[in-house]
Amino acid sequence: MFVIVISQKRPKSQLVQLAWLGLCLAILSGCATTRSSIDLPDITTWDLRQEALIELDSWEFQGRIAVKAGEKGFNGKFNWTQTGDEFYATISGPLGIGTVKIEGDGRVVFLTDKGGIRTILQNPETELYYRYGWTIPINSLRYWALGIEDPSVEAKAEVDESGRLISLQQNDWVLKISRYRESAGQEMPRNLMASNLDTRVRMVIEKWMFYQR
Repeated sequence: MFVIVISQKRPKSQLVQLAWLGLCLAILSGCATTRSSIDLPDITTWDLRQEALIELDSWEFQGRIAVKAGEKGFNGKFNWTQTGDEFYATISGPLGIGTVKIEGDGRVVFLTDKGGIRTILQNPETELYYRYGWTIPINSLRYWALGIEDPSVEAKAEVDESGRLISLQQNDWVLKISRYRESAGQEMPRNLMASNLDTRVRMVIEKWMFYQR
């Protein structure tokens, strides 16, 4: 008895079409999980700005940072993501240290250096300074970047006629915001400078994103 097996081959053009279809579906699947940024509510007075922005618990910014501390300093990229009390920040570009990752959950702060070594920072600002010769205001930056006071620390603030923060004194730091730009339908900080006796930190926020949790 003979058994005849018939193999039906697909034309090459049909295989190419199937491959493109699979690629398109993969791209669409990825897009479907991308978070969409939302617009902010009205924050055209100082009281409205503080009330609305302090309630935000899911946002991020991308920008640049320049730090100067005595003879030491650097310029680099600076990204910050906030979700509730948890934050994740990366500073990249400084010569000699590569990319530094700083993250915390409202109770403890971790530093991951370019070698992947993860360290708990008991006093983040002080330990960053001892390790690298520079520091940034980690404890209050989640509020200052938004242009509002850190509610846990006594503050002396100056605002303009539009209810936007111009300068702020908190925790031995002086914060100045020299420029705002429209983001998510409202005016948000773009150019900031924070300084204390040892360090001057300049930030340019190039992109804001706010999310619904």
